[in-house]
Amino acid sequence: MAYWLVKSEPSVYSWEQFEQDKQTFWDGVRNYAARNNLKAMKKGDEVLYYHSNEGLEIVGIAKVAKEFYQDPSTDDDKWVAVDLKPYKKLKHPVSLSAIKKDKRLANMALVRISQLSVQPVTDDEWAAVMELAKL
Repeated sequence: MAYWLVKSEPSVYSWEQFEQDKQTFWDGVRNYAARNNLKAMKKGDEVLYYHSNEGLEIVGIAKVAKEFYQDPSTDDDKWVAVDLKPYKKLKHPVSLSAIKKDKRLANMALVRISQLSVQPVTDDEWAAVMELAKL
């Protein structure tokens, strides 16, 4: 299994809305690196759900429910979407400041390539985030 992180502004699509919807498609990605990450996601992979711009924290864990397919928001076949479903809300969200303070996470894409909306997360980074989240 691989691990990932996706970003959403809570005012656009919050974790709470995601939980109410029970599943969503992750579309609208228009960055080639992020698109390639979507293409690499496999059903069952776990995904950190990060509130960007407001909150700046990892608030939950999602799972990939359906692997990549044509993004329904465009006719351009270069772009893809995946389906995600909420798995677990974090009782202890992990803030960006906590991530930046943790030396184990110094090379995490969230720190190094902060603008990337879909990112890989290594096994060690996942373990460190789970520790910070008290899981």
